[in-house]
Amino acid sequence: MGDERGASTAVLLAFLGGAAMGAVMGLLLAPQAGSESRDRLRGYARRAETDLRDLAGRAGEAFEEAVDQGREFVESKRSVLQEAFDAGREAMKRERGRIQDEGAERG
Repeated sequence: MGDERGASTAVLLAFLGGAAMGAVMGLLLAPQAGSESRDRLRGYARRAETDLRDLAGRAGEAFEEAVDQGREFVESKRSVLQEAFDAGREAMKRERGRIQDEGAERG
C-alpha cells in the first residue's frame, strides 16, 4: 500500500510540475498583453484545480473500493478456514471415539 501511495504522489507531482512548466513557457512565449496572459493563466489554474480535484476524488473512490474488496476477500477466506477447522475437529472427535470404542472392545 505504501508503494501505491508513493506512485500516486509521483504521478501527482509530475502532473503539477508539467502544468507549472507549461504555464511558465506559455507566459514567456505569449504574444498577447500581460493582462491577457494573466487571465489565461488563471483559467489554466482553475482547470488544473478542477482536474486535480476530480483525480483525487477518483483515486479516493478507487482506494475505498480496493479496501472493501480486500475486506470481502478476507471474510470469505476466514469462513472457508473456519469451516475446514470445524471439519477437522469433527473428524478428530470421530476418530477418537472410534479408537476408544476399539479399546473398550479389546479390554
